Amino acid sequence: MTVLRFATHLWFDKDAVAAAELYTRLLPDSHIDRIVPAASGLPHVEAGSPFIVDLTLVGQQYTFLNGGPLFPFDSQVSLSVLCDTQAEVDHYWDALTADGGKEVQCGWLTDRFGLSWQIVPVALERLMQDPDPAVVQRVTTAMLQMAKLDVAALEAAAAG
Repeated sequence: MTVLRFATHLWFDKDAVAAAELYTRLLPDSHIDRIVPAASGLPHVEAGSPFIVDLTLVGQQYTFLNGGPLFPFDSQVSLSVLCDTQAEVDHYWDALTADGGKEVQCGWLTDRFGLSWQIVPVALERLMQDPDPAVVQRVTTAMLQMAKLDVAALEAAAAG
């Protein structure tokens, strides 16, 4: 059997185009592929308004749907960005919390559209794999006290 398309599908209330525009500006190797207008008769969607947005984020295919308020996002689904540096963490964090986004905990945030994101420095992954359980425990304790992850503070916690 041939799979013709495989994409992550996200249901937005009405801001799929605005979200796609933000995410494609922010993330490398990203672009909007097409916008399909709504047919008449769809509940919660005005005929002719943007209905489906096909896009590529960091080389991966997504479909965003403007389907109305029936299914709001929650933190069971999140997008994760792995960052090389604190500057990258700060860049993505600031862009995604701007204009109504909210800091959560442990590198998680909710953007202005209600979508959850994890902004994670590579350093955290490295430190959490340390063979010394005491290092992992100190890093975990430090991480649990943070909203935006701080590489220097995580490294300091690892060092004891």
